[in-house]
Amino acid sequence: MGEFVEIIEVSPRDGLQNEKVLVTIEDKLKLVGMAAAAGMKRMEVASFVNPARVPQMANAEEAIAGAREIDGLTGIGLVLNPKGFERALQCGCEEINVVIVASETFSHKNQGATIAQGIENWRQIADTARANGVRTSLTIAATFGCPFEGEVSPRTVASIVEQALASPPDELAFADTIGCGVPSQVRTIFADAHSIAGNIPLRMHFHDTRNTAIANVVTAVELGVRRIDASIGGTGGCPFAPAATGNVATEDVVYTLHRMGLETGIDIDAVIEATKWLESVLGHPLPGAVSRAGSFPG
Repeated sequence: MGEFVEIIEVSPRDGLQNEKVLVTIEDKLKLVGMAAAAGMKRMEVASFVNPARVPQMANAEEAIAGAREIDGLTGIGLVLNPKGFERALQCGCEEINVVIVASETFSHKNQGATIAQGIENWRQIADTARANGVRTSLTIAATFGCPFEGEVSPRTVASIVEQALASPPDELAFADTIGCGVPSQVRTIFADAHSIAGNIPLRMHFHDTRNTAIANVVTAVELGVRRIDASIGGTGGCPFAPAATGNVATEDVVYTLHRMGLETGIDIDAVIEATKWLESVLGHPLPGAVSRAGSFPG
């Protein structure tokens, strides 16, 4: 296949947001630095949300400032509404990721808004971001299933995308927020998105709650997706989704893609080293398989 797949590192944001141990800004920025040294060029480092609801994200402005000091690194900030975007804009965030949830119940619990309000928030943010030269990604969360409502119809996801694309993003992402998706769903979502979104690059975000994330990554890549979210060590989980566990581990994704003959520009040994360090900070083992077994041949 001989092609490049971009890994978007999400451990400083999605990876840490559900951890019980409150990670200091110093350690968070060390994680950002280690990931950048391993070869990551784009990284979600902050979430501009209410710190009372997500304490790990209380230092969003400092995280963005720290990321901006690293040459060649784009620090991405997650925003859920215009108020969060205003914070991101004021601190010089170069790229934002906006989330619309494909389930009414989960949308209320995650961001206190209906799907329709989420779409309207996106349109307001996208227009202002474009006017200010800020790059945008739009993520449809709970694309593959909802912890409260169960199955999410592909038609619902397609309808959200169709409405949101009135203000097109630079990149369109689909998130398996609770790790329930399987490859057949990836194929359906990809086909729908490709037909609706045209030339907008697609990105996939998988959690490994049910041990299907690597299968989903491989399916997405074989379909032509070239942007994959991953988290060092497999950290992660949504604070508002019961039993949600970690993202697909960066080292597992990199190992798989490299063995498939694809390039990522990432040093897998450096990622394993970062995983071991992060385990010491969090005080517990992380689920990434390659960090335990080592790369092969090793």
